[in-house]
Amino acid sequence: MTTPTLGVPALGDPHRSLAALEYWLRAYRRTWRASAATAFVMPLVFLGAFGLGLGSLVDGNTAGPLGEVEYLAFVAPGILAASAMQSAFGECTWPILSSRKWTGHYHAQAGSPLTIPDIVTGHLLFVAIRLLLGAVAFAVIGTLAGAFSSAWLILAVPVAVLTGLAHAAPLIAFSITRENDSDFSVLMRFVMTPLFLFAGTFFPVSQFPQGVEILAWLTPLWHGTQLCRELALQEAGLIASLGHLAYLVLWGTGGYALAVCSYQKMLLS
Repeated sequence: MTTPTLGVPALGDPHRSLAALEYWLRAYRRTWRASAATAFVMPLVFLGAFGLGLGSLVDGNTAGPLGEVEYLAFVAPGILAASAMQSAFGECTWPILSSRKWTGHYHAQAGSPLTIPDIVTGHLLFVAIRLLLGAVAFAVIGTLAGAFSSAWLILAVPVAVLTGLAHAAPLIAFSITRENDSDFSVLMRFVMTPLFLFAGTFFPVSQFPQGVEILAWLTPLWHGTQLCRELALQEAGLIASLGHLAYLVLWGTGGYALAVCSYQKMLLS
């Protein structure tokens, strides 16, 4: 088994990381049909319930905080980013614990020439592919439903993926240390759900009291939602966009560093 050393690289070796990714892709061949169906059904549910159903009520109030922007056009980019966040929670909780404790996949990888950064990078690459597939599916269905009309949506898709990864990296650092899955239910209920509801997905955070609004600004989901929305509505400015991207990258890289440390502790100790 590989032992931890001070010389472990900060990033995984590209070739070995791709070898780790290959395992997840091969495993995904058995389950892709169900996940692909979900990727196309969920956008219809969200856009139908919130964009069209609730939107018919919101659009009647032209004096509201959205102004002349139709609610469907406002909420769709937010759901694009929030869906990526939700997918990250699903991909980076139970599968991580399972791979360490129940199936032993991580221990098998750690006993191979793969280093810990290779294992972490390979799994995050797989998560990125899953996020990309989901974001593309949402963008296609949203466009067909009339939620998106700008070509800038092409840039919103990778932003949604980056938003998901900004959550995925810290999540795997946490999940690898769990001994049972009871903490995941708490995480979903008290972290993921409030983020989904109160990080600007469905209404501007300016409607909150100032203290709550500041808390929303600190979440990576708000930055992902805001940037996706500004791109989809053709309102993105260069400085603000770079600021949103930098904040998302900060969460992703910080989470990656924590994940490498956590994986070393749990797999090599």
